[in-house]
Amino acid sequence: MTPATTEGSATVRVERPAAGGGVAHVPDGRVAFVRGALPGELVEVTLLPGTTAFARAIAGRVIEPSPQRVTPPCAYAVAGGCGGCDLQHADEPLQRSWKAAVTHDQLRRIAGLDLEVAVTAPPAPARASRTRLRCAVDRSGHLALRGWRSHRRVALDACWLLDDRARPAFDTTWPRARQVEVRAIGDGEPFAVVWPASGRGPYGADLAGRRLATRPVSHVAVAGWDFVVGATSFWQAHVDAPALLVDRVLRASGAGPGDRVVDLFSGVGLFSVPLASRVGPTGTVIAVESAGAAVADARRNAAAYPAVSVRRARVAPDLVEQIVLAHDIVVVDPPRTGLPRGVAAAIARGRPRRVVYVSCDAATLARDLREFLATGFVLVSLEILDLFPMTEHVELVALLDMPGLTVDSATEGHG
Repeated sequence: MTPATTEGSATVRVERPAAGGGVAHVPDGRVAFVRGALPGELVEVTLLPGTTAFARAIAGRVIEPSPQRVTPPCAYAVAGGCGGCDLQHADEPLQRSWKAAVTHDQLRRIAGLDLEVAVTAPPAPARASRTRLRCAVDRSGHLALRGWRSHRRVALDACWLLDDRARPAFDTTWPRARQVEVRAIGDGEPFAVVWPASGRGPYGADLAGRRLATRPVSHVAVAGWDFVVGATSFWQAHVDAPALLVDRVLRASGAGPGDRVVDLFSGVGLFSVPLASRVGPTGTVIAVESAGAAVADARRNAAAYPAVSVRRARVAPDLVEQIVLAHDIVVVDPPRTGLPRGVAAAIARGRPRRVVYVSCDAATLARDLREFLATGFVLVSLEILDLFPMTEHVELVALLDMPGLTVDSATEGHG
């Protein structure tokens, strides 16, 4: 399907990966970001309305294909189809090298860091690895996803990435719904969270669309810890993400008995509860989260851990200055937009010995790393996890230490 408004067509050679598509140059000299093309390929493209500085384009006929081009496993991963997966036409090694190249570029340009980066694959294959998916609803009541850079709704009969247990939701019509999130989290029955077209609050439904009498919850075991996740609470979408991230955060934090940890954007307590196990009864974990539903879940999940104090609050500089103390360990897991303005500087003013930053966006992480580094923190390690298969996105875990405030010297007498 060709967009209704275009700037014509061209034949281009794709030079390298970038956020938003492969980089090429069109005949007028502008850089173009080409969706659906791979480095080295010669392709015919449809040019979309852009700016004087750059263009956007969609690949059409591939004249000289890359040896790493594959047939997309999903029928909707085509021009004019679903906008969710932008790398299904690349084999897995190329997907990971693409993500590494984009991450390297963003760290270099934004944070001034020239790092060798590699992307770690999760244990589960990409197929059916996603545990939740928020969908639009088209005019006929069918679940749909948006087209690329568009409000156009593309009705689906399945999602290749989504847990197969959720498939019945696509056979159901949702005529009075504006959005539907399908959740197959944990071992229980999958369910849907429905946002009515009327604008009222969401409610739970089974996958046949029948409203449930009580608000559903998910029960998830993660590396020996049990979590309750409410219907509207955030949870990592990839099936392997919770266990992998808990492992990385625990290792990076170095938390031990008697430590004081501040967990910002703590959600349902995915990191707070395991950290409480590490700091023990003489330690402290302060969890800060603004979403009321997640706070309720976190208090429930942490009920057996007296070290955990859950606070409902917005993460802002004034709050951070009140709760982050010298020698603390700080864990942050902000949304894709990164830390709010001034929060990185406020953390640094508290003189914590260590910051563990979990991010789902390399560009905003790079921006915040630049601010941390300017205050004296040193980047010790950075791991990139491929928890968004078939897309350009990655999950990152960065470890920053403040020189002179070592773990060994800081933990003595601190509690």
